[in-house]
Amino acid sequence: MEDLSLHILDIVENSIRAKASRIEIKVVEDTAKDLLTIEIADNGQGIDAETVKKVLNPFFTTKMTRKVGLGLSLLSQAARESGGDVEIESKVGRGTRVKATFGYSHIDRKPLGNMEATLTTLIVGNPEVDFIYQHKRGELEYRLDTKEIRASIKGEDKSIEGVEQ
Repeated sequence: MEDLSLHILDIVENSIRAKASRIEIKVVEDTAKDLLTIEIADNGQGIDAETVKKVLNPFFTTKMTRKVGLGLSLLSQAARESGGDVEIESKVGRGTRVKATFGYSHIDRKPLGNMEATLTTLIVGNPEVDFIYQHKRGELEYRLDTKEIRASIKGEDKSIEGVEQ
């Protein structure tokens, strides 16, 4: 994977397969600390502690269709190459949180990539999932919440004349 947005897409697809109905994606560019942090948290099925210990191994997967699970191991490798790391927390029945840190100015840090395309793919392809995306860089912060957007659209539909509900 050439950029981090593709790693995010892969991890979020894992969340969707785990039946998550709410997925939070946070990106923090902290130039003062020279860190890029990506955090993905879901309310999916979660995984047990024993499986959490194995998920960074490229030769381990919970998928029945193949014998390798490269997504998390490639993310971990990308983080380590830039002086960062990956942390995974999960509770069965409660969800999973994946946090990856990268050296922001490290020469080997992959670019963030096209987050707009990644988010569009996720939102359009999974309308039943609530996505919250937060991106912070310095004092600037952007937040997108699909649940709020849907509620706003429904509210506006009621005010449009001639449209049947």
